Amino acid sequence: MNIKRAKQEIKDSIEAYLLKNEDGGYKIPSIRQRPILLMGPPGIGKTQIMSQIAKECKIGLVAYTITHHTRQSAVGLPFIREKIYGGSRYSATEYTMSEIIASVYEKIETTGIKEGILFIDEINCVSETLAPTMLQFLQCKTFGNQEVPKGWVIVAAGNPPEYNKSVRDFDIVTLDRIRKIDVEENYEVWKEYAYQVEIHPAVIAYLELRRDYFYRIETTVDGKVFATARGWEDLSEFLKACEVLGKQADREVVHQYIQHWKIAKDFANYLELYDKYKRDYGLERIVEGKYTKETIEKVRYAAFDERLSVVSMLIGKLGGMFKDWFTEERFVTLLYEELLRYKECMDLNQVLGEVSEKYAGLRKAEQLNRTEDGIWRKVLCTLEEYLQVQKKEYLSGEEAFARTKEMFGQETELREKRVEDTLGALQSAFDFMEEAFGDSQEMVAFVTELNTNYYSVQFLKDNDCEQYNRYNKKLLFGAQQEEILKELDEVEQELNTGIK
Repeated sequence: MNIKRAKQEIKDSIEAYLLKNEDGGYKIPSIRQRPILLMGPPGIGKTQIMSQIAKECKIGLVAYTITHHTRQSAVGLPFIREKIYGGSRYSATEYTMSEIIASVYEKIETTGIKEGILFIDEINCVSETLAPTMLQFLQCKTFGNQEVPKGWVIVAAGNPPEYNKSVRDFDIVTLDRIRKIDVEENYEVWKEYAYQVEIHPAVIAYLELRRDYFYRIETTVDGKVFATARGWEDLSEFLKACEVLGKQADREVVHQYIQHWKIAKDFANYLELYDKYKRDYGLERIVEGKYTKETIEKVRYAAFDERLSVVSMLIGKLGGMFKDWFTEERFVTLLYEELLRYKECMDLNQVLGEVSEKYAGLRKAEQLNRTEDGIWRKVLCTLEEYLQVQKKEYLSGEEAFARTKEMFGQETELREKRVEDTLGALQSAFDFMEEAFGDSQEMVAFVTELNTNYYSVQFLKDNDCEQYNRYNKKLLFGAQQEEILKELDEVEQELNTGIK
């Protein structure tokens, strides 16, 4: 199963477990919750999707790698307590609260959210002394003598034995008490995520040409060599930092992230070519519609890898513009909602205080990603600017609102300009693609990537582009025709089998 489907199934389970009755109680008692076990190769995003699920379900998340724990930190420390049994006094051993359970309560106190996910990573790599504790944890939802708080769902993750020498097999008694989901690497699913988190365009362009290199683990005479999704994402962040600093990542640096020497060398060589293509073709000129006939001729007769790289570079450039549009659109929408409230109460200072409190609550509850956090901060800063203008110009009441409305009009104009510039760049890119490649496989790749990129999909939902609509319709028709032909082939094969 791919990680995207696994994510949806976990979300569905959490929503079912946390479904409330009219009286506020859970419809499905906690004792019936089966802990979920994600079993799959390392570095494919098992931990990452838990963070996404927690934000999307608006619940808390406590994540632990269990191999970092001893029995004492997981179960608690023993202490002697005096107890009376049958009228006689005895010394009995009890345990302090588990560090893991304590972290759950601390998360509840910190965020104010009483429901969440307790995520235990590498659960099948525990030491021999911790193995019975893990069995008790999965069976009874307890660490030591403390239960996991009501409303918290247990999700665990592990690696198959071929990836980790420390793996311990679960027995049937344990497996019969969990919901096991086997996941595997999937480049297409990862690419959707890659566009959303802005993975460096060079990484996506390279992996489009070398999909077999996206995820690979091999055993050699020198030990394990590997390339993982985690490695590509971390390398992407480093490449973006290198661009800011004006530095170049060579093969030795790439190998520090992609620990497969053959793939690291190949990507480092491609990175040099990618930078050369950027200089030779001039992305800024293409999206401005200022390319020359020489550029068209050069790309038309270039090698296939080079042509696809140019397509990927165009998508990368447009992707940044789509992301900027999305951020601007979200900012203006949030700001407009707050100004509507200002219109009702006619007190901008009060609205600013409420927005500040709302933002602080979202941060405290850890419900904001990096993009959303930046948008909320921009809304706060803009409202503060509006308030300062009112004070500077000694405005109040209707006059103050009219002045604020005027300033907000400037934001909407900037948004419209952003839409116009982005749409113009997209049309220029289509003009270039048509002139260079026509209705070819490069155009199919271009339109397919537009349909994959989260931000381009959002932009094209709200803004009409005639060229995109035309080529997308052809792409959908071609896909439908291919599906029909495939079904006909299957029917023909069945008939031939029946005749024999």
